Amino acid sequence: MIPDVPMDQWWSWIICVVCLGVGVIALWKCSDMLVDGSSSIAKKLKVSSMIIGLTVVAFGTSCPELAVSVSDSITCLLNGGYANVAIGNVVGSNICNILIVLGISAIFTPIVIDKSTLKKEFPIMLAATALCVFFTLVFPKIVDGVSVNAILRWEGAILVAGIVAYVLYLVISAKKQQAQAKLEKGASLEDEEGETLPIGKAILFTVLGLVGVIIGGEAVVYGAKNMATGIGTAAGLDKNLVESLVGLTIVAVGTSLPELIVSVSAARKGEVDMALGNVLGSNIFNILFVLGIGSVVNPLTVGNQIWIDLVAMSASAVLLFAFAFTGKLRKWQGWVFVALYAGYVAYLVTRTIVGA
Repeated sequence: MIPDVPMDQWWSWIICVVCLGVGVIALWKCSDMLVDGSSSIAKKLKVSSMIIGLTVVAFGTSCPELAVSVSDSITCLLNGGYANVAIGNVVGSNICNILIVLGISAIFTPIVIDKSTLKKEFPIMLAATALCVFFTLVFPKIVDGVSVNAILRWEGAILVAGIVAYVLYLVISAKKQQAQAKLEKGASLEDEEGETLPIGKAILFTVLGLVGVIIGGEAVVYGAKNMATGIGTAAGLDKNLVESLVGLTIVAVGTSLPELIVSVSAARKGEVDMALGNVLGSNIFNILFVLGIGSVVNPLTVGNQIWIDLVAMSASAVLLFAFAFTGKLRKWQGWVFVALYAGYVAYLVTRTIVGA
C-alpha cells in the first residue's frame, strides 16, 4: 500500500493528481493488454469465442473495479474507516456502464437486442442488482454508534458463489450451442479462432496487464481518496460524502474506460452483440465478483446515503430492460441515458455540498 501524505502541502496535491492520472491511464491501457493476452491464450487452448466474450472480456474489463475495490477494502482493513470508494466504485461503475457506455454506443449505432439475451443475460443482471441492494440495505449494523449499511463476509461469500455458478452456466450453455452449431453447419472451433497473439506474447501481455491493473488501481485509490480528504477538510464537508462522490464519479468513470472503449469500438464496427454483452457481463461481474471478493477481504460498510445510489443503479438496469423490449437501443435512447447520467452527477455534487 502507498503511504498517505498530509494534504496541507502544495506538493501533496501534485502527487495525488499525478497518481490519479497515471492510475487511470494504467487501468485503461493494461486492461486492454490483459484482455488481448488472455483472449489469445483462451483461443490457443481451443475455448470458444462465445465463452471468451462473456467471461474473459467481461472479467478483463472488470479488473479495474476489482483492483480499486479490493485495494480500498484492504486499506480500510488496515487503517479503519468506511470503504466508500470500494462499494461506491462498483455502484457508480454499473450506473456508468449502462448510462454512459451503452448510451454512447447507441448514439454511434443502434444496438439490436437478441431475444435470447433478453431471456437469459438480462434476468441474471437484474437478479444480481437486486441481490446487491438486498444485502446492502437489509442488514445494517452499528459502527462507533453510527448506523451504516454493509455487505458482510458471509454475504460476500454468497456473491462469489453466484459468479462461480454464472461462469459454469455460461460454459455449459456455450458447449451446448457449439455442439448444435457443429451438427447444423459443420462449424469447427478452429474456424472461430481468428487472429491471436503468439503464445509467449499472450502470456506476457496477460501478466503485465494484470500487474498494471493492480498498480493502477492502487494509484487511483491513493490519489482519489487523498484528494477527497483534502477537499473535504478545506471546505468543511462531510468526509464520507466526499469519498462517496469521488468513488461514484471519478473512480467509477475511470475504471469504466475499458468497457467504454471496447463497447464503442464494437458498436462502430457493427459488433453490437459484443457491446451489449460486455456491459451486461461486466455489471454481473462487478456485483458478484468485485463486491464479493472485496467484502470477503473486509466487510464493506458505507453511509446511509448509498440507498439513493443503489436506487439509481437499479433504475438504470430496469430502464435498460424496458428499452430492450423494443428490440433495439436507438440513438434517442442513447441520448436519454447520457442526459440521465449528467443529472445524476449534478445530484451527487449537490448532495456533497449541502451535506445531505
